[in-house]
Amino acid sequence: MSNLEPVVEDWQKALAVVAHPDDLEFGAAAAIARWTAQGKQIVYCLLTSGEAGIDGVDPAECGPLREAEQIESSRIVGVSAVEFLGQPDGTIEYGVALRRVITAAIRRHQPEIVITNNFRDTWDGDVALNQSDHINTGRATLDAVRDAANRWIFPDAGDKWDGVRQVWAAGSPDSRHGVDTTDTFEIGVQSLKAHKAYIDGLNWPHFDPEEFLEGASRPAGARLGTKYGTRFEVFTP
Repeated sequence: MSNLEPVVEDWQKALAVVAHPDDLEFGAAAAIARWTAQGKQIVYCLLTSGEAGIDGVDPAECGPLREAEQIESSRIVGVSAVEFLGQPDGTIEYGVALRRVITAAIRRHQPEIVITNNFRDTWDGDVALNQSDHINTGRATLDAVRDAANRWIFPDAGDKWDGVRQVWAAGSPDSRHGVDTTDTFEIGVQSLKAHKAYIDGLNWPHFDPEEFLEGASRPAGARLGTKYGTRFEVFTP
């Protein structure tokens, strides 16, 4: 595989837009911890509360539980601003309505960098299928960056913001960029462990958060020339 080019780090404000609590922790949290340690400001916008994510827990109970776990996992990586946007877990639909919700968040927080998750059909470019919420969220986020910059699109969703320089999709099989997370890898592990109820609910008795994150971070680090890394597919509006 080709080497990864380091992402730019000369920015101050970022907005992370993902579908569920735990989406960032299963890949990008160690990178977030690196950037908050640099003094950067990062806001999390979770489209759903993950209320349909635990088979044995009713959504009315599950949503608040997972919100609490997300807030704690965010605190671990230095993020204090976390928003839950009330979209339906498991049935997020790509379309104008979703673009409006994300556009409003971009205009509200005025980021230079927007971070989302892999929205390709697979995680490995082959057979490890991605999930529809992730795909629809990423596609809508990419479009919402353009929408946010056009004053005539969703004028009811705030003043236009054309300051987004790039969109970064973490974990994409088409990634050509990355960031060194060697110094913050363990913080990323702790942030994933904070999703205890969710991990327990998956009924994966032998799941090891550190081992899982190493499985992606070591290959990315090797492509960067570091011990650990996080890979991103970079889009420039």
